[in-house]
Amino acid sequence: MNRGPGRSERLSESEAEKEIIRDVQAGDTEAFRFLVERYQGPIYNLMLRSVTERETAADLAQETFTKAYAAIGRFNASKRFFPWLYAIGINLLRDHMRKSGREYTGMDPDCLGEGVPPVDMQTRLDGQRMAQEIERLPEAYREALVLRFREDCSMKDIAEALSISVSGAKMRVSRGLCMLRKRFGGEKHDQ
Repeated sequence: MNRGPGRSERLSESEAEKEIIRDVQAGDTEAFRFLVERYQGPIYNLMLRSVTERETAADLAQETFTKAYAAIGRFNASKRFFPWLYAIGINLLRDHMRKSGREYTGMDPDCLGEGVPPVDMQTRLDGQRMAQEIERLPEAYREALVLRFREDCSMKDIAEALSISVSGAKMRVSRGLCMLRKRFGGEKHDQ
C-alpha cells in the first residue's frame, strides 16, 4: 500500500482509514499498525479508568487489538472503525472485571488528571468531584458520557459502540447530563 506522499494525502482521514482497513482485510498485516497507533491511547485509557493497574490496562488494550485483528475480516469497512473497536474493548473489560470478581465501574477518578498540566486547586477539586459523580452514574449513562465528552464521539459513533440506536445514544447522554446537573445542585452548564 502506498502510505507515502501522493494518493493518501488526497484522501480524507475517514477514507484513508477505510483504505487501511481494506488493506488489512486483504492480508496486509503491517497496515494494522496504523490503526493501533491511532487508537491505542483511547483504548488504553478505557482500560485504565476501570482497572487502574497500568500493566493490566496495557495487557487488556493489547488483547483488544488482538481480538480486533482476528475479527477484522468480518468488519464492514464502510463503517467507522473506532466504535467497533471500542465495543470490543468494553466487552473484554467487562469479562475481565467479572472474572476478577469486581464490578465494572467504567472510570477511576484518580486517573483523570494524568498528563494534564497542573491547574489551580479549585479546578482540580471540581474535576475530581465531577469524576466521582460520573463514576456513580449507572453504567449505560457513564459510558455514553465518556464516549461523548472524553473521546469526542458523535452520537452515531456512541450508538455503534454501545450497540444502541442513535436516539438511544442521545437519550443516554441527555439523561446522564441531567443526572449530573441534579448532583451538582441543578446548576445549568453549557453542553
